[in-house]
Amino acid sequence: MADKKAKTAEKKTSKKWKAYKVSGDTVTRQRSSCPKCGEGVFLAQHKDRKSCGKCGYTEFTKKEVKAE
Repeated sequence: MADKKAKTAEKKTSKKWKAYKVSGDTVTRQRSSCPKCGEGVFLAQHKDRKSCGKCGYTEFTKKEVKAE
């Protein structure tokens, strides 16, 4: 029989702390929130767009045209 691989107990950690910035006594949000879902859901930042993982809302960024 083939050898079985041992299951690893590695668990991915949450990176919610990257979405906020603490300065003194105030906490500010670093990313924009989804207009459909509300303030608790952030938009993911991609190369050419911002998108919501919950409802699928997408904002595209404009491409800059290089002048020759």
